Parts: sequence; C-alpha cells; structure tokens
Amino acid sequence: MAEDDITTEQTPSETEEQVKAQAAADDQKTGPVEGAEAAEEGNAEVSLGALQAELTKAQEELAKAQDQVLRMHADTQNVKRRAQQDVENAHKFGLKKFAEELLPVVDSLERGLESAGAAEGSHEAMKEGMELTLKLFLDTLKKFSVEQVNPVGEPFNHDLHQAVSQVESPDQEPGSVLNVFQKGYTLNGRLIRPAMVVVAKAPAAV
Repeated sequence: MAEDDITTEQTPSETEEQVKAQAAADDQKTGPVEGAEAAEEGNAEVSLGALQAELTKAQEELAKAQDQVLRMHADTQNVKRRAQQDVENAHKFGLKKFAEELLPVVDSLERGLESAGAAEGSHEAMKEGMELTLKLFLDTLKKFSVEQVNPVGEPFNHDLHQAVSQVESPDQEPGSVLNVFQKGYTLNGRLIRPAMVVVAKAPAAV
C-alpha cells in the first residue's frame, strides 16, 4: 500500500481533548464580553443611585427655599400692616397736642359760665354769649373727633375717670360718679384727659 493512501484515524480520547480545548477557547472569547456587560450594569446602578440622591437633595433645597419665600412674604405683610396702622394712627391722633392745648380754654369758659350763673342782672347777656361760644367750641372739637367725657351718675370707670375724692351719699349708688370736678376728653375714642370726679360711697352705719 502506498504512503498517499494511508489515512490517520483519531482515537476517542484525542477527540474529547479537542472538544474541551474548543470549549475553553469559546469561554475565553465570551468571558470578557460578559464581564464588560456586568460592569456596565453596575455603573448604571451607581449612576441611578447618584441621580436619586441628587434629586432628593434638590427637593429638600426647593422645600427650604419655598419656606423662606413664605416667611419673607409673611414678614413683608406684617411690615406693611404695621406701616398702614402707623399712618392711620398718625392721621387719627396727629391733632392730639392741638386738642390738649385747647382744653384749658374750654375749662375757662365753663368756669366763667358757672360764675356768671351765680350773678344776676347785667351778667345774663354775658352768660348767654359765653354759652354760645362754648357750644361752638365743643362742636368744632367734635368735627375733629374730640368728645367730652361728662360721667355724672355713671359708674366709676378706671379707664376714663380719675377720682379726686369720695363722698358719702344716701341718694347715689356707691361707686358711681357724684360730681365732675373737671370733664375728660377723648380723641377718636382714645383718652387724652381723664375726667376728674367725686365718687359716691355708702353712708357709714349708725
């Protein structure tokens, strides 16, 4: 038999070794690919976690900023209200000093009327003139929201009255105003001078 006609047959063990070698070669080819895919998945998970953390932080900062804006708005409204109240008070009570300066004039007119009332004859015309002057004066004060406090017979009020003395009175309710020594005045409801009063008290037991 010629050499060209001779064929080499592989044994089963050699065939098995070749299969194992081929499988190992295939594993070497696919291994890096799978490793790269796993690395990419890990990086994606890390990136997602970082984004979620950044989002949470941004939401917290937004909430803080919104709270600061609300606080600033509330502070601005409070300042605005206080400013408006100051302007209103300045408008209402800007005449306080003016009114206080005029009150002694009213007191003088009232005392003059009391003195004229005790006299007779020619003083009657003067009394009438003073009464008209006083009425005109008080009407003018009312135009500027100045009101007279004349609490005869009313219960004593610490907010509006100042007691100068107490007098026993069987006819007057104890704690009520028996007599007004000097009238008080308010400006837009605010007291600018208390009424000086005599307060009644119960008679001493016999």
